[in-house]
Amino acid sequence: MTNSTKPTTSFWVISVIALIWNFMGVMAYLSQAFMTDEIKATLPKEQQALYENVPAWATAAFAIAVWGGLFACILLLMRKKLAKTIFVISLLGIIVQMIYNFFISGAMDVYGPGGMIMPLMVIIIGVFLVWYSKKCADDGILS
Repeated sequence: MTNSTKPTTSFWVISVIALIWNFMGVMAYLSQAFMTDEIKATLPKEQQALYENVPAWATAAFAIAVWGGLFACILLLMRKKLAKTIFVISLLGIIVQMIYNFFISGAMDVYGPGGMIMPLMVIIIGVFLVWYSKKCADDGILS
């Protein structure tokens, strides 16, 4: 028999918003992974070069980040402790992907400092979800 604490309304709100956020990440991944040559041709040449030169390991990190985040959110909504571990794996994917984006790809030169707002939000939300899932596990909400 397990002792579990009844989740608050804020738990459900945060969990659903996190699910939507991670679903948007999956959609971004799929859009990038299945971008056609016709769509790429509509982008400025510098952006085309960015998309055409992404190494497999950076794409894999992106996939781990978004699919892991989506799976972790589903586990969070199911109130499973495994969500915490999967959020950590997702965060590792985010970190690897952002190392590529910030330091290797030259994206900062193409998009400028303003293009780093979304990647920074991704990192912050990833860290928050790891912390939040740990807090929920510690509070007995996850079993």
